[in-house]
Amino acid sequence: MSDSPENKPNELPPLPTSFSLISTLGVVAMISGFLVVLVYQYTQPMIAENQRLATERAIFKVLPTASSRLTFTLNEGTVELANDNTKGELLYAGYDKDNNFVGMALNAAEQGYQDIVKLLYGYNPSTSCITGYDVLKSTETPGFGTKITTDVAFLANFNCLDAKVNQEQTRLINVIKTVRHGTKNNPWEIDAISGSTITSNAVGRMFNKSGHKLHPVIAKNLTFLRSAKQTKEITHGQLD
Repeated sequence: MSDSPENKPNELPPLPTSFSLISTLGVVAMISGFLVVLVYQYTQPMIAENQRLATERAIFKVLPTASSRLTFTLNEGTVELANDNTKGELLYAGYDKDNNFVGMALNAAEQGYQDIVKLLYGYNPSTSCITGYDVLKSTETPGFGTKITTDVAFLANFNCLDAKVNQEQTRLINVIKTVRHGTKNNPWEIDAISGSTITSNAVGRMFNKSGHKLHPVIAKNLTFLRSAKQTKEITHGQLD
């Protein structure tokens, strides 16, 4: 008796060859890579603009008496006028409505408990005080690491954190450091947040590192920084 179609065993489709598998994976990888690049190129301008706006808000938060600002960059121990797209270390000088210099907004960063913590802080060269900060990036543990933005006692450290430069204008006179909660005795010390010592210590290290690097440069170029806004206004007026 011949086999009828319904009695024939089910036939399995042939397995794909190694070449076809590799070719398919290659095409998928190529398409995925193209899409990643496309998404990156599409979103990068928006990310950059959001970062610029966040920095702009932070500048006027840490320099509350400023109504305008200028951007500078470092160049072998001097500062030069720049724009916000300039590569490298950027410094921001704030000026009041009469174009009088009111202070600097400076970047600082350090490893926290989970990731890099990035701040923008205010520095007044006239008083040698760090006068407050705004967090630009932090992924610290909610309720502990994030207390650096909410803890009133901790924020009081920065009513005037001493960051004086030595007479040679080469470094800070004192090391800015975080001390155990309740043991602060000097104006260059930061009283830590109880239960959040890792992030508190990171704040102390970043201010010390930034202070040693940037504050002497600011001291050496203070005359230029103070007059830059008025000079720029005069120059623009002459060109107009």
